[in-house]
Amino acid sequence: MEVFSTYNAIIAASSILILSFFFGEFAKKTNIPSVLMLIVLGILIQVGVTESNILEGRNLEKMLLPVLKILGTVGVIMIVLEAALELKLERDKYWSIAKALAIALICLLISTYVAALILNFAVVGMNMKMAMLYATPLSILSSAIIIPSVTSLEFSKKEFHIYESTFSDILGIMLFYYLLGDVESGHGSGFVGFSLTTVFTIVLAFVASYAIIFVFQHIKSHTKLFLLIAVLLLLYAVAKTFHLSSLIIILVFGLVIANMGLFFRGKLGKYLVVEKANQVYEGLHIITLESAFVVRTFFFVIFGITITLSRMLSLDVALISLAIIVSIYLIRWVILSIFFGKDIMPQVFIGPRGLITILLFYSIPDELMVPGFDKGILLFVIIVTSLIMTWALIRDKKVRSKVIRQATSNPIETARWKAPSVIPVVKEKKHGEEE
Repeated sequence: MEVFSTYNAIIAASSILILSFFFGEFAKKTNIPSVLMLIVLGILIQVGVTESNILEGRNLEKMLLPVLKILGTVGVIMIVLEAALELKLERDKYWSIAKALAIALICLLISTYVAALILNFAVVGMNMKMAMLYATPLSILSSAIIIPSVTSLEFSKKEFHIYESTFSDILGIMLFYYLLGDVESGHGSGFVGFSLTTVFTIVLAFVASYAIIFVFQHIKSHTKLFLLIAVLLLLYAVAKTFHLSSLIIILVFGLVIANMGLFFRGKLGKYLVVEKANQVYEGLHIITLESAFVVRTFFFVIFGITITLSRMLSLDVALISLAIIVSIYLIRWVILSIFFGKDIMPQVFIGPRGLITILLFYSIPDELMVPGFDKGILLFVIIVTSLIMTWALIRDKKVRSKVIRQATSNPIETARWKAPSVIPVVKEKKHGEEE
């Protein structure tokens, strides 16, 4: 029987997607991230393939690495677009958005610097500049894990995590490629050059967003939504080729189409066909959700297939990883306490690393790879931070359930109401008044 037949591939892919759906439903009830279950599924597949010797000695990681990079890139685009389509820029949310942006930026910069100090001290042959580059992926929140996992939280906390993780993704990717350019060139383009590039990317993103909406609202074909996805992927890839912050283009487009009432005012409003533009938005929202689900599923399963669990058993890997993890949560505790006071549970423990961490690490060129850095550190940090988030969400759910049970089991007491007695007041007659 041929193992790698067309039908076997279809059976395998379909089974993985079906399992992923049930993992998602199970995650809603238990708060165990579906991503962890997908990684475990990948590990089980790896064990099965290895034990059966189907590959006959071929390196599974090298075979699947190119697929992992493509899925990771598309996954980042879809996840950021999905989050942007959810962001409503209403006046009463400006402060929440600004606060999430500030927290994401501060936590990213401090976490990167502290993790770099740890790597510089602990990893042989890693100078501070290289340590900053390696520390950046370890300091970025995973919106791919956070957004599906926080649905059970109260609305304000859920909204904060969506904003924070999305900004962390974008800012982290920008910081990574800035540091990468600095390391590769030896002197970097400087902060001024980086800022000018970012501003140019934002302007380009707005121009492209308006043009896309104006064109696509008049396209009558039923296949225009996947055409729109293709256009966005093309813009992302071309911008990345010219070393622009291409993820900003995806974010800006999502914000513009999700908030057309805000961005199409005055003369621009005359060119917007509201009904047709809304149809494009609604269709794009559905397709983005579905596509993100598919891409995320296969990315984490393939990542599970390619990882080597023995790397986590190294004492050096465990010590370095634990030091980074402790620094992550200490920094989050301090920053969130400053912005939110005492109401920081479970937010302080919701800081998993995931898709972006993996994708950016594999984006480091071979010539910049430090032999002393063990990939097991990535795996250790991803799994432990995800488990900590799982514990925090389960604990939060139990606490809220306990409060609700106490409230319902102790109803407010009632008492029979009795009308107060009215004592007539006799008006005292003044001198000279008639009886």
